[in-house]
Amino acid sequence: MVVNGAVNGSSGSSPSRAALANGSSGSGPTRTVLVTGGAGYIGSHAVLQLLAAGFRAVVVDSLENSSDLAVRRVAALAGDHARNLAFHKVDIRDEDALETVFASSRFDAVIHFAGLKAVGESVQKPLLYYDHNILGTINLLKVMAAHGCKKLVFSSSAAVYGSPKNSPCTEEFPLTPHNPYGRTKLIAEEICRDIYRSDSEWRIILLRYFNPVGAHPSGYLGEDPRGTPNNLMPFVQQVAVGRRPSVTIFGNNYATKDGTGVRDYIHVLDLADGHVAALRKLFDSSSNIGCEPYNLGTGKGTSVLEIVNAFEKASGKKIPLVIGQRRPGDAEVLFAGTGKAERELHWKAKYGITEMCRDQWNWASKNPYGYASPDSTKQNGSISH
Repeated sequence: MVVNGAVNGSSGSSPSRAALANGSSGSGPTRTVLVTGGAGYIGSHAVLQLLAAGFRAVVVDSLENSSDLAVRRVAALAGDHARNLAFHKVDIRDEDALETVFASSRFDAVIHFAGLKAVGESVQKPLLYYDHNILGTINLLKVMAAHGCKKLVFSSSAAVYGSPKNSPCTEEFPLTPHNPYGRTKLIAEEICRDIYRSDSEWRIILLRYFNPVGAHPSGYLGEDPRGTPNNLMPFVQQVAVGRRPSVTIFGNNYATKDGTGVRDYIHVLDLADGHVAALRKLFDSSSNIGCEPYNLGTGKGTSVLEIVNAFEKASGKKIPLVIGQRRPGDAEVLFAGTGKAERELHWKAKYGITEMCRDQWNWASKNPYGYASPDSTKQNGSISH
């Protein structure tokens, strides 16, 4: 593993092939992919899957909302593939620093995760979100264009749909985000569409995530939100390990089977594999891809109570609940139409709620305070078996 240009050997024994989550080695010349935000929750899992699939991965991350320990653990889990991993501490809003990274290596494609993602914070601090998510994306695209790198997988969100009245939600649904976070994702998508219209050499895939949950089966990679979690599963996890007293459910009087809202929860490993599938689509010269959106979800709805019950079963812990009022703008039922991704990316989610909760609890029980857990610094990236 290379860290900011210096070789830093990863310690620990190599995991089994299964621990790499069914990644398969690629054939032919090794392609190099820049991964912005690759130390984050989804990014770190995607980097591990990229390495397992035979790609070189160069991670850039500001570490503002992530930990370099995640990158070191990716290196340890990757075993021999760690030689194809490099990391640079770079904020993509710093165009000069980004230029230096691009000058140091030739990139075949970019996966762009970097950005802020807390809906509530985006309402309170909209300029912060426009600064990170829009200016950062513009900087990245400018430097990519200057270096002739015109293949991009963009981390978008189902937030671009707002609150659709019907499900399954397909890529053709109206784009009406309800908050600044969702608007930054839509604006970035529009920028990508405009770039492609101006220059048909660009090949761009926009991946609209639904609700990522779960963790790597090893228990050494997972979600580690700073401050108050923004999503259901980290709240449930923190209650299970004793960090919080209860979980608040926003509304239990919806017209659903148990009165709670229904969402599409997808295992983070399935999501990571979706990025590998998207890259392969970009590299497939026979496919006439321009700038295309794809939903990544399971295509199935799961209620909040079903998730909580499944997590209780996986963890053996009781999760106390508090019933709160509905939140304005929350959809009653929202799950993905995944047919387009299945047909065109040859990708389909493999894992169910049982596996999601099992892996989430494995991560939480080993890392109750995330990467800041007391034993995390001792591990220093090494993986014990």
